[in-house]
Amino acid sequence: MAEYSYKAAGRDGKLSSGNITAASKELAIRELRKQGLTPVSVNAGAVVTAVPASLKLKRDQVINITQELTVLLRAGLPLDRALKVLIEMSQEAAPKAVLEDFLSTVKGGKGLSQALAPYEEDFGSFYISMIRSGEASGSLAEVLERLTEYLDNAKALRAGVVSALIYPMVLMVVAALSLVVMLGFVVPQFQALFNDMGDKLPALTAAVIAMGDFVKTWWWALGLLVGALVWYVKRWLRTPVGRDKWHGFLLSAPVLGETVFKYEMAKFSRTVGTLLGNGVSLLQALNIAIGTVDNVHMKGALESLPPAVKQGKRISATMEAEGVFTPKVVQIVRVGEESGSLDEMMLEL
Repeated sequence: MAEYSYKAAGRDGKLSSGNITAASKELAIRELRKQGLTPVSVNAGAVVTAVPASLKLKRDQVINITQELTVLLRAGLPLDRALKVLIEMSQEAAPKAVLEDFLSTVKGGKGLSQALAPYEEDFGSFYISMIRSGEASGSLAEVLERLTEYLDNAKALRAGVVSALIYPMVLMVVAALSLVVMLGFVVPQFQALFNDMGDKLPALTAAVIAMGDFVKTWWWALGLLVGALVWYVKRWLRTPVGRDKWHGFLLSAPVLGETVFKYEMAKFSRTVGTLLGNGVSLLQALNIAIGTVDNVHMKGALESLPPAVKQGKRISATMEAEGVFTPKVVQIVRVGEESGSLDEMMLEL
């Protein structure tokens, strides 16, 4: 069997492209005609197709595809038929284009994990590894169900963190705006009153009035300064040094640091637990889970785990030596290692 890339016209005259597996070029052409396609060109060698940048999937669209595919496979439909139903149901351009490409790849004799490969940016290496393990064990529907649960939990976690951070951010913005309004508009109104009193003003009062005059006169310069500062900080955060310092600050900040640590640890532990529960090797599960962590300090500490596993060391001992992880994290991982239920304990974590 060989792999062929093709371009063909459908019954509606629209051109489509993809890959097909066949014993020869002639059999590939015959198979395309069976599918109602008129071959324009058929060449040896597969072509990896990708969705245009304007058709990238949103997080909710990935969740919807996973949920709906789970329901259809649970109902007993074969994978290609389930994909056809999803294409017919889809009313958005991006998911429909992706599903059509999936169907074309699956019809060519490949698995769903191979169809997902060009879309790793949208689905992630974790998702693809889970699908691969489901295909190997013959339990694709069960794996998709676990993926649905995983994605829903991740979405809820993200929403919880955002909700927790919105209130303090709103307070900071309101406080800053209130200060500007007070100094620029309210304080100057009292200046005439103080001048009529004739007495010498206390130093603190005089300083506040001077600040008010400055804000009223130079508000435009302050606006430019703030804009330039925001631009500089955003540019600085894109550099390795800036990102390292910022992530370090986030972890060490009061209240916020604990939230960031819990969020990153939750992503890592849930990913490891889910992968291990589906038969993925510990080393591969760790490498995939580390990729889900955004904070560079946390990621740096976690990157010591795969080499330690290769050397036969325990994960809990390596975590404890790093000094980044809390005693609760270390103890739960240790219990999982000692009881042989690391996957369950990572999910509990």
